[in-house]
Amino acid sequence: MEERVKLSILLDLYGELLTEKQKDVMDLYYNDDLSLAEISEIANTSRQAVHDIIKRCHKLLVEYEEKLKLMDTKFKIQQVKKCLLDNIDDLSIQGESNLEKLEKIKKYIIDNI
Repeated sequence: MEERVKLSILLDLYGELLTEKQKDVMDLYYNDDLSLAEISEIANTSRQAVHDIIKRCHKLLVEYEEKLKLMDTKFKIQQVKKCLLDNIDDLSIQGESNLEKLEKIKKYIIDNI
């Protein structure tokens, strides 16, 4: 996965653990794709300060993921969900008698995972 995309996902998962200013700067940099100079104008701070915030927050977000593994868990759950839904679809093709039960299971998985 591209580093920029990974950091954007980590920001979505752990952004609330950052200060409001850190979160705003990271959002502008990773999600809005603004330059350091553009962000420094918006944040009314120096380009170097913006750079420092980004570097510090990058490190923090990676450390949070190493400890909490929310992104990893989220992707694993998505894989399990897809596998279960694919298997249910396969079963529903094979037999009409279990179709109603399978649809209830499928709905539960979609609604709860």
